[in-house]
Amino acid sequence: MAEAKLPKVIREKSFVFTLVASVLAPLIRLMFRIKTDGLENLPKGGYILVANHVNYLDPLAFAYSVFIHMKRTPHYLAKESLFRIPILGALLPKVGQIPVYRTGRSNDEPLRAAMEFLKAGQVVVVFPEGTLTRDPDLWPMRGKSGAIRLAIELGLPIVPAGHWGIEKILGTYSKKFRPNPFHTVNVKIGKPMRFDELRKEGVTALEVNTATEQVMHQISALVGELRGETPPKELWDPAKKGQTEIGNFRKKK
Repeated sequence: MAEAKLPKVIREKSFVFTLVASVLAPLIRLMFRIKTDGLENLPKGGYILVANHVNYLDPLAFAYSVFIHMKRTPHYLAKESLFRIPILGALLPKVGQIPVYRTGRSNDEPLRAAMEFLKAGQVVVVFPEGTLTRDPDLWPMRGKSGAIRLAIELGLPIVPAGHWGIEKILGTYSKKFRPNPFHTVNVKIGKPMRFDELRKEGVTALEVNTATEQVMHQISALVGELRGETPPKELWDPAKKGQTEIGNFRKKK
């Protein structure tokens, strides 16, 4: 099986990406509306945008928000299996999307590719949970540390974002697709978070994991504002609940 190709750094709003976006944006608007608040919090230059992961439409919603509302080009750390889909797999690297492996091999090369985009002053989008949330009430769950490690390595800010409303269009792990061009998916951008104090020799795994938890709680707070509810004090942890870390945990083996 051929390996997914790592993308080369493309310029912001490249011709190919703009062409693809011009086709996808109207299609997305036929499925739902998107409203983005907190644009004043966005820093200039490179940053890592992190968000909660509710369903398979999240990347489309955030691609629209980043490109149309934030006026930036999103570069996703996306699961490698997408790059093995005919046509899509050939297109994704050309528009600057980065494959990550969920099991079985190192992600050092994909992270280095993400670093090159960030060094070029561009935006990398990460869903830190690494998979769709397993929380029964769809709150953000425990995150993985890749985004924090990028921020520490490059001294760049992490920008937390929450979204809510997309679960009405497609449920988590559901096949019931209910497009509604009059339904609004809300995106809320929080203030940038910096972790310069961790840019030191000998930073510990505990420090990195604590920073990751802080980011996930901030995302939860933003989702709570959109929902008008108070998020749980403790993040959902699949390992503690006896759930698989990746894939559809609802499927019977």
